[in-house]
Amino acid sequence: MTTYYNFINGEFIPHEGEFFEVLNPATKEVISKVASASLEDTQRAIEAAKKAQKSWEAKPAIQRANHLKELANLIRKNADFLTHILMQEQGKTKDLASVEIHFTADYIDYTAEWARRYEGEIIQSDRANEHIYLYKSAIGVVGGILPWNFPFFLIARKMAPALLTGNTIVIKPSSETPNNAFEFAKLVSQSSLPKGVFNLVAGKGSIVGHELSSNKDIGMVSLTGSVEAGVRVMEAAAKNIIKVSLELGGKAPAIVCKDADIDLAVEAIKASRICNNGQVCNCAERAYIHKDVYDEFVDKFVKAMSKVSVGNTLKGNFDMGPLVNQAGVDNALEMLELQKLKVPP
Repeated sequence: MTTYYNFINGEFIPHEGEFFEVLNPATKEVISKVASASLEDTQRAIEAAKKAQKSWEAKPAIQRANHLKELANLIRKNADFLTHILMQEQGKTKDLASVEIHFTADYIDYTAEWARRYEGEIIQSDRANEHIYLYKSAIGVVGGILPWNFPFFLIARKMAPALLTGNTIVIKPSSETPNNAFEFAKLVSQSSLPKGVFNLVAGKGSIVGHELSSNKDIGMVSLTGSVEAGVRVMEAAAKNIIKVSLELGGKAPAIVCKDADIDLAVEAIKASRICNNGQVCNCAERAYIHKDVYDEFVDKFVKAMSKVSVGNTLKGNFDMGPLVNQAGVDNALEMLELQKLKVPP
């Protein structure tokens, strides 16, 4: 079993406080224990990021981009191992886990290319002999709060744009899937990225997440998660009127019209439902079917779903793996019972 420690100012910090366990959702086996950051740990990470930010921003953007490209290359060199970590802690299929790892590296490279593309402006004034110079400067320290469904990619989506534009960052991974983030932190520690530019602290949302949203030295907080978590982040951020970026849960419908290609509709909606074991914010949550094709669609859809294989993705090439935790299983079972009673959930 692996033990992970918080990554602050370029070092993994010894921990004498609480640890939490991470389970393989397919087997319920404990696969790691992770240091649960305290308020003081979180503040220390923010302080390290703040201290590193000015010198980081002073670097030319292309130099910051080169650090990102170095991280992208390290990800590719360790892609097989990182794929296994994702499968083990989140239950992803091998194909999807591999895509997430490689796409993350590609995304970091893509972001790095903006080093020579994000620009200011010279704007004509309404006054004679005057022009307005618009210069883009860094925000400062960014707090990033991650979900568990695409945990590795979301590190990059929050980190890469922040670092490229001269900010530093403190990341909080989901307590369901923190292992991949700590393995990424190990790659950071092997790289030439200056200390304090990237920091990683795991733990309770009420402690770590709240501090990343309310600390006076945070300039922006970005959350990908539930609506409820978004409300809490926005409330905490209001204290200092900081910038807030929220990517929250969705309730996407699928609509099948009378003239639709039913076979195509069945395949598309099935693919949407089983992607990442059904745990994607834009998966089809419900389907609206025209009454003239309803019976045909339902018959074909039931047959298609009955062929979907489900199991431990580390043990076989299944179409779907497990839900990430018992709460997800309980919620799915509850919805099934409500449908039996014909009561809207």
